[in-house]
Amino acid sequence: MSDAQTLMAKIQALPASRIAEVEDFIDLIIARELEAALVRSATAASSPAFAEIWNNPDDDVYDAA
Repeated sequence: MSDAQTLMAKIQALPASRIAEVEDFIDLIIARELEAALVRSATAASSPAFAEIWNNPDDDVYDAA
């Protein structure tokens, strides 16, 4: 049995009120994953702009620390 099938069997064995809790928890995990993906995308998109600002001879002293 695959992990997904095992998980589904466990969920199906729960009472309806607990299934709602599991669904809420899954929604929370999905929201966190989407937020993390958004942060990664924003970081990647802004990186070239910041590189122009941060990579300069005046700041070399900070790079050495």
